[in-house]
Amino acid sequence: MSGTFGKGHHLHLIDGSAFIFRAYHALPPLTRKSDGLPIGAVAGFCNMLQRYVEGNHGPDAPTHVAVIFDKGSHTFRNDMYDLYKANREAMPEDLRPQIPLTRDATEAFNIACKEKEGYEADDIIATLAVQARAAGGRCTIISSDKDLMQLVGDGVEMLDAMKNKTIDREGVFEKFGVYPERVVDVQALAGDSVDNVPGAPGIGIKTAALLINEYGDLDALLDRAEEIKQPKRRQTLIDNADQIRLSRKLVQLDEDTPLDFTLDDLEVRDPDPDKLLGFLAEMEFRTLSKRVAEILGKEAPVIEAPAVPDAPAMADIPFETAEYVQVSDAAALQAWIDQIYEFGYVAVDTETTGLDEMVAELVGISLCVEPGKACYVPLIHKAHSGDDLFGSDDLAEGQIATEEALRLLTPMLEDPAIMKIGQNMKYDSKIFAQVGIKVAPIDDTMLMSYVMHAGLHGHGMDALSERYLGHTPIPIKPLLGSGKSAITFDKVPLEQAVPYAAEDADITLRLWQLFKPQLHRVQVTRVYETLERPLVPVLAAMERSGIKVDRDTLSRMSKAFAQKMAGLEDEIYELAGRKFNVGSPKQLGEILFDEMGLEGGKKGKTGAYATGADVLEDLATEHDLPGRILDWRQLSKLKSTYTDALQDHINKDTGRVHTSYSIAGASTGRLASTDPNLQNIPIRSEEGRRIREAFVAEEGKVLVALDYSQIELRILAHIADIPQLKQAFKDGIDIHALTASEMFGVPLDEMTPDIRRQAKAINFGVIYGISGFGLARNLRIPRAEAQGFIDRYFERFPGIRTYMDDTKAFAKEHGYVQTLFGRKINTPEIAAKGPRAGFAQRAAINAPIQGTAADVIRRAMIRMPDAIKDIPATMLLQVHDELLFEVEKGSEDALINAARDVMENASEPVVKLDVKLTVDAGKGANWAEAH
Repeated sequence: MSGTFGKGHHLHLIDGSAFIFRAYHALPPLTRKSDGLPIGAVAGFCNMLQRYVEGNHGPDAPTHVAVIFDKGSHTFRNDMYDLYKANREAMPEDLRPQIPLTRDATEAFNIACKEKEGYEADDIIATLAVQARAAGGRCTIISSDKDLMQLVGDGVEMLDAMKNKTIDREGVFEKFGVYPERVVDVQALAGDSVDNVPGAPGIGIKTAALLINEYGDLDALLDRAEEIKQPKRRQTLIDNADQIRLSRKLVQLDEDTPLDFTLDDLEVRDPDPDKLLGFLAEMEFRTLSKRVAEILGKEAPVIEAPAVPDAPAMADIPFETAEYVQVSDAAALQAWIDQIYEFGYVAVDTETTGLDEMVAELVGISLCVEPGKACYVPLIHKAHSGDDLFGSDDLAEGQIATEEALRLLTPMLEDPAIMKIGQNMKYDSKIFAQVGIKVAPIDDTMLMSYVMHAGLHGHGMDALSERYLGHTPIPIKPLLGSGKSAITFDKVPLEQAVPYAAEDADITLRLWQLFKPQLHRVQVTRVYETLERPLVPVLAAMERSGIKVDRDTLSRMSKAFAQKMAGLEDEIYELAGRKFNVGSPKQLGEILFDEMGLEGGKKGKTGAYATGADVLEDLATEHDLPGRILDWRQLSKLKSTYTDALQDHINKDTGRVHTSYSIAGASTGRLASTDPNLQNIPIRSEEGRRIREAFVAEEGKVLVALDYSQIELRILAHIADIPQLKQAFKDGIDIHALTASEMFGVPLDEMTPDIRRQAKAINFGVIYGISGFGLARNLRIPRAEAQGFIDRYFERFPGIRTYMDDTKAFAKEHGYVQTLFGRKINTPEIAAKGPRAGFAQRAAINAPIQGTAADVIRRAMIRMPDAIKDIPATMLLQVHDELLFEVEKGSEDALINAARDVMENASEPVVKLDVKLTVDAGKGANWAEAH
């Protein structure tokens, strides 16, 4: 259909910026091989355009289409309000040269490409959408940008291409609580921190929608603000009326943007094959060139070396559940195993009855060797009939006996010639270990993402699939349900289980093919191969070993804590002058600030006073009550989190507690312990230290703890090149006493515990970028005095200030910092403004130090199994700088000597530290004695 745009015509407007940024974040950094030009965003953008073109045929296909871009950053809104979008972070350096190429790509596809100086893309989209509606046609805006939702209705709709979801009037109401015509009013009230639209302080989207729905529109609301019953809300609207009206102007799209083209100029046009294939060849996109050439019936251009490996094109192979098969007999399973041997690798995933690997049963196994083709081998799914949601006790038909399936799979899973690929392979390897299979070798897509993208985003499979493959996986919740009606996976009907399970293996294989080549390109192969992948079996073995916990000891401690808490409550009631719920922050705030009149009370959004630890610590210098509350809270946490909860974590079969370590949690490489967390047991208080008494050795064995001595200060001395600290460690001098002597001019032989304590707080505080305010709180001294300590510290150790400044500068230039072993820790917030900037800078300063310490102990753990294989000992726990072992009596010294040698030399040969690492050792019948 051609001619003047009108009834029967359908306009598609593509939000170009959304496409670009989605494309940029969807792939790891990619460069053109011929000249090193960054092209990752262009590659993703072109793939998205091609998928758009392929998917828009048929009766509802657009007759007109355009990609709309922003041109420059200064618009008429900046003239109206100079702080508009002032908080936006600078464009990534590797994205900047790609922006013009996305325009070239749009033109190569022969799609209209439009932008206008002084206006945002949203204004052009608004103007064209209104023109299309006025002409009697339809308009679909391809974007999920909330600012464009004010346009929806009467022939204008939005399409979220990421979710393939149409946004109509009801969809807008679901987002904003109002229909499109009132969206601007809600945005004017709520403001927008991303675009720096001020709005009304303290009013969010929900409150704004309530107000607009009650008063009709923004003008009526502001005119009748005096009628609002809530005093704070009323005053906010009265005081900020002008600011709110300005915000409305900022969020209101200009529907009359002057354009130098018409709707007729946007008519859909077929691409010129030579121009399009020429552009793709110039970009060195080999896979996409082949695909486009095939569609156009042309010969693909010859590209010597592809800039983008074929792996990213895996996203172009559809996820078709019809291609996922159920393996129901031994012959079919053997055929898959034969295929695995042909390829030399397989993505494998397990389905189980729960997340606790120590008790979960193996329900089924999924396999994949080619993107788009995967299978599920169900083992113990229950039969279903009629409306029986929970299934029966009988097994469903079409399943291989577990013993038979494992007999066939075990040789392949243990074959060193076959790479087994998983997502969070530690879980699957523990499940296989439960049935006697030692899976090796392994690759782990979660850890590949972690070493490349630590600090940028999460590394779960669903998130990685959406970000890098543009695919939303089948969700698990609808299959299992929730609450009392939740079922385990063995109760899921096979027709639902097969596509879900097989898709997991398919996604994992695609991620592996995408990530594996990128490890080398972003120079993290050594980190992955030496610090991440080999740690998986070590942690799996530790977690399966667990540690014995004495239930009776915990029970006695719980009773003792309860008695002590009761005594504290009596003191608290007396100090407060009445009884109240000690665990209620609201009631406590009313007593402290309303009844007792203490200063510093601040109310939050709920109207209750803040009574966090920081508030109470400040108040504790003025009154005894806050200090008693802190003591009570500490005991309450110890009781609920440890002495009570740990009893529930004791495995009924082993009598031991089995924690789980998160490898890809902290961006610095530090491990995190969960379910239960055994790393955060407080040891500064006597009560906290006593909890470790409940962790005991088995009969005839001893617990041995080995702990790095001040490892982070030693690494700081090396990295920052501090001669005084290096010499002190070499001479075996007390480093905190040395710092006190250097700063306060006190001879070492006249050092007092109080002065040493202050120096220790400064030593560790400076590493973490502590402020004068923070140090003042820690030492309970005036802020000016604390800041003076910090200033003198930098005077005495100028190398530390130089290290800090250099690290911040490196992070700002490159977007990451590195450990001594090459671990990259991304710092996406480093260019932020306001409070976030301070936090990001402190994190960047600390990351190379803490990260290097984490790398050192990882290297020690990886080497440990071989070092102690001839000693009757087992490594049980890692708690930051400490390793805990269980060893037969009589072999303690042999273990200590072997383990200490590994730990003290763990950095070599990769890193030769100027300061020798030293390890303290202890042993005992329980963890408290050993530490």
